[in-house]
Amino acid sequence: MRRVAGADEAGRGCLAGPLVAASVCLDLDAMSPRDRRGLGFLNDSKRVPAETRERLHEIILRVADQVVVVLAPPQTIDRDGLHVTNLRLLRRALSGITVDVGERLVDGFSLGPEAPPHRRVVGGDRTSAAIAAASIVAKVSRDRLMAGPMARAYPEFGFDQHVGYSTPEHREAIVASGPSPLHRMSFRSAAYAAAPSSA
Repeated sequence: MRRVAGADEAGRGCLAGPLVAASVCLDLDAMSPRDRRGLGFLNDSKRVPAETRERLHEIILRVADQVVVVLAPPQTIDRDGLHVTNLRLLRRALSGITVDVGERLVDGFSLGPEAPPHRRVVGGDRTSAAIAAASIVAKVSRDRLMAGPMARAYPEFGFDQHVGYSTPEHREAIVASGPSPLHRMSFRSAAYAAAPSSA
């Protein structure tokens, strides 16, 4: 058996929206040559164009033995801190893999003894197919949430354009309207100080 589970997150650097972590279990040896070729574009999700991410996401969901996606809202990040929340989410994502695996890999972090046995891989989203697949799933899941229902709920912030990252337009919207319940108030941003009120 050569199943490998990889875990990664998306949205660490955003001013608004949830932090999302995913884990993906792949068995490359059991895949068809066509599916392996389709996954040949796997990489750190930030280095992959949006259209390619969407195609990869579709392939991953079809060929993976298991996919787990978990998230934490801004209020949890503000309460517990980004790093603590990130490690907790990665542990939950990796623990959610219930099929037998030969190895569990995590991009960049050691998750401590509370997590299943795993190996930290620095730059893993560029070197491990399972971690890169988790990076893609986390990014696509988060972007769809922010550009869809969150953008419709808070149209004044333009989440469909920047999905919560700190852009000039996003900061200008915060200054004009004040932060929304989706904003991470524990993050230091001059836009918060200049806003008329806090959510």
